[in-house]
Amino acid sequence: MNARSINVLVWGENRHEQAEPEVAEIYPDGMHNAIRRGVEARLGDKAAVTTATLDDPEHGLSEEVLAGTDVLTWWGHAAHGEVADEVVERVHRHVLSGMGLVVLHSGHWSKIFTKLMGTTCTLRWRSDNDRELVWTVNPTHPIARGVPHPIEIPAQEMYGEQFDIPTPDELIFISSFTGGEVFRSGCTFHRGNGRIFYFSPGDQDYPVYHHPDVLQVIANAVEWVAGDPARREVPTLLRYDRDDFFNGQGYRGAMHNKENA
Repeated sequence: MNARSINVLVWGENRHEQAEPEVAEIYPDGMHNAIRRGVEARLGDKAAVTTATLDDPEHGLSEEVLAGTDVLTWWGHAAHGEVADEVVERVHRHVLSGMGLVVLHSGHWSKIFTKLMGTTCTLRWRSDNDRELVWTVNPTHPIARGVPHPIEIPAQEMYGEQFDIPTPDELIFISSFTGGEVFRSGCTFHRGNGRIFYFSPGDQDYPVYHHPDVLQVIANAVEWVAGDPARREVPTLLRYDRDDFFNGQGYRGAMHNKENA
């Protein structure tokens, strides 16, 4: 493996594909593998991509696995409640430490995303077969690289405002639908040392994860959220002695103060 590869773990709930023949027809080996192939095709040697699913031991998200993961992508829908709280806490800690997170479509209601956002993350939706246009509103952002304006998705579920999330650090994409609805469909956030990107296209009933432009956005996002693997630590702010605030006690600046024993 290339020493500079980004270690990417594509996590998928993998329940609709098992239970619904129409979904299995679109994604015969799961949405997670469709996403994996899309990232591999676009990043090549720059990424080493593996997959995990809800029914794997520890959901495929053990401490060892997460410690070796630079970027986690997350798709869930029907079984958010089945994700173990201790695993959510583990993922949360790794995001704060600097692991990148890409949350896709109905992952907006996942335990990990709502915990990181601190809001309900609810939204307006309808499951009609609709056309989605994904408009780039921040074309200079790396996640928008090589993406047409707009991306046209001929078949997709509608997501609309209000979307109960904190104000994004950066808004990259806004989607529109045939009913006149609009939606903040591509948003970035920073939590601790970790970068997060939310991207809404991707309902299980439609072949969205075979769409080349959607896969390009996800691959771009993987590169952007990867951050700096050398800075993999939970931010800490520790006390220091009076009159020693400038030079003392191993102080290395904001978010890096190390208290001596």
